[in-house]
Amino acid sequence: MMTAYFATVAGLFGLLIGSFLNVLAYRVPLGRSVVSPPSACPSCAHAIRWKDNIPVVSWLLLRGKCRDCSVPISPRYPLVEAGTGVLFAGTYLVIGPDWVLTAYLLFVATTVALVLTDLDHKRIPNRILYPATLAAVPLLAVGALLDDTLSAIPRALAGGAIYFGLLLIIALVARGGFGMGDVKLAFLLGIFLAFPSWETLGAGVFLAFLIGGLVSLALLVTKRKGRKDAIPFGPPLIIGAWAAVIWGKQLVDWYLG
Repeated sequence: MMTAYFATVAGLFGLLIGSFLNVLAYRVPLGRSVVSPPSACPSCAHAIRWKDNIPVVSWLLLRGKCRDCSVPISPRYPLVEAGTGVLFAGTYLVIGPDWVLTAYLLFVATTVALVLTDLDHKRIPNRILYPATLAAVPLLAVGALLDDTLSAIPRALAGGAIYFGLLLIIALVARGGFGMGDVKLAFLLGIFLAFPSWETLGAGVFLAFLIGGLVSLALLVTKRKGRKDAIPFGPPLIIGAWAAVIWGKQLVDWYLG
């Protein structure tokens, strides 16, 4: 019962964070402030009332339309909010009530925002990635210290460096294969993958390339992308990392028999 309660609390918190991530992913690539001006309808420019800004609930009550001009509101907004809530609840179930949970929640929030920006603009904005990385590393270290797992921090930092170096080599050899945003993202992913174990890092790298390859193949087969078109690789990197944090150790154990 206590596990379900705290997972629910984490999920509700994730709904609120998801609402902010929608703003972050929209404004940062445009070079706009995430603080001001307040959120407004892009069609009629009316400021969004507080009661119309409740995650998921407001969209449902408004039937997906602006209160003032009745222009449809993209379902992406409640989907991001609900998805972030589910990810936060799942993160609590995977990590448990450890101090490093805070760092992993920051990791989830950051990667959700980066998935959105990469899909929309084919960019991993430094304005999101750099502050998140600078905050995540000490937050993870403090959590590990309080959890008495500080010995995992050197492995985490080494994992970040290894993943960064791997993608950097590929980016230099296969010119255009990866953007530098993906390379810099790999450092953050490697830290959180290697913190639990080397097996988790290995699974995360494997799953990222597997998912990326399958997605690219599907886009080429359906002719939605051509051979020379750029395909965002940030989402496969991130989804592979999420999957590895949850199932990575089990996948490696299964593979090794």
